[in-house]
Amino acid sequence: MMEVISQLEGAFALLVTSCHYPEELVACKRGSPLVLGIRDPTLEGFATTAALPSLQPCKWGAGATHEVFVASDVTALVEHANRVCVLEDDDVACISRGTFAIFNSAQAASKVARDMQMLDVEVESIMKGNFKHFMQKEIFQQAESLTQTMQGRLRNVVAHIPGKQVVLGGLQKYVSAICRCRRVLLIACGSSYHACLAARQTMEELTHLAITCELASDLMDRQCTIFRDDTCIFVSQSGETADTLQALRYAKKKGALCIGITNVVASAIARETECGVHVNAGCEIGVASTKAYTSQIVVLIMVAVKLSQDAISKIAKCCAMTAALEELPRAVTEVLKLDGRIQCAAESLKDESSLLVFGRGYNYATALEAALKVKEVALMHSEGILAGEMKHGPLALVDESMPVVVVATRDSMYAKMHSVIAQLSARGAHLLVLCNSNDKEMEALASLNCQLIQVPWCEPSVQPVINIIAMQLLSYHLAVIRGHNVDQPRNLAKSVTVADACNEMLAPEP
Repeated sequence: MMEVISQLEGAFALLVTSCHYPEELVACKRGSPLVLGIRDPTLEGFATTAALPSLQPCKWGAGATHEVFVASDVTALVEHANRVCVLEDDDVACISRGTFAIFNSAQAASKVARDMQMLDVEVESIMKGNFKHFMQKEIFQQAESLTQTMQGRLRNVVAHIPGKQVVLGGLQKYVSAICRCRRVLLIACGSSYHACLAARQTMEELTHLAITCELASDLMDRQCTIFRDDTCIFVSQSGETADTLQALRYAKKKGALCIGITNVVASAIARETECGVHVNAGCEIGVASTKAYTSQIVVLIMVAVKLSQDAISKIAKCCAMTAALEELPRAVTEVLKLDGRIQCAAESLKDESSLLVFGRGYNYATALEAALKVKEVALMHSEGILAGEMKHGPLALVDESMPVVVVATRDSMYAKMHSVIAQLSARGAHLLVLCNSNDKEMEALASLNCQLIQVPWCEPSVQPVINIIAMQLLSYHLAVIRGHNVDQPRNLAKSVTVADACNEMLAPEP
């Protein structure tokens, strides 16, 4: 197998058996994720990592018989194993009769040690429970998942400062280096990229650093210039996204400080970055990201507060931000009560073939993410559009047959979004407006071929979290009404672990 691996190109995760060695199994990987699950009979009574240290050294040939499982994700092992061992690139695991050993073909085929972790995921977290679909369950879990994300991270640290401060242990040693950097690059793909966009304005306002958002695949296509004094933040739900991993390795080669924000502790991005923050949203089974997306936004906002809360001029703003974050779970509970009303709105869209979503400012990301959710699960063409660009082309699409969603909650862009609604209404568009509760100006539009979804008001920088939950419900109900597979949309996978030409060498410096 060592010889075979040395000749393979690209990303792979392989399991190999042989009729000549019927009691042996060989597992190897490069690029794609692969984990070993071990059912250790000596740990059967332990349910959490509190009972034993979280990291255990691998022991070879210890004598005790273990059951060993191989999977691409730890969630597949929850019912079968109590410890996991994450394989790294070019690792070869040889499994035989309840024992295993790991070798690395890139290290002269020598035996290597890999950390074992206690698997503390509850079986209930990977079951639907009383819900029809995982996506529905994960949407309704968001009050809890956001609480988990913030748990222990909002504290009264400094007595003379009113309100709570953000504590992020994973970043503590690097705060000063980040604050001195030339610029911050937020690098991600898909929904994670939209989470970066949603938090970008807040990060700019609080830190006064140059913040740019980059799609990982586009960054690699352009071979984007990265400087040694840049800070690159890589955001990924799975931590295994191939394009994001490529961009991470490219940035490390350039000498930039690399930070990971993932929902999986032992993922490739978590292992390969210098520091990071665990999203802690819990297992997400549905292909369309819901609770991980909102938790990513909250983590990025907490990072922004952490970087700026020591500045006297920013204390009031940071205190307001932490107070708004603490109120989020309550507001999420309120917006979830709109489920029935949003289902009725979805009924009115079931026969449509296209949908436009307009947003601006903080909610440009909401428009993009809402359109993506409709594409993913309802299999309907949809487009998220920056409302400021409406007259530069998109307005030509609007007529009496075109359904349009407008995100117009109260923030600094409210007056401009009101103007957008007036222009769309004048052209006969079928409007669905997402606005705040008790908004009298928007309620006056209800008689003008316009449906309203009214959500609780929050501090504008966290309002996108509330707004997107309403749009997640809309896309979910639209998919169910149209008869599509909500949890496994066609042609899509939960983790995009294979990139185009992912084995391609980085282009040489000119």
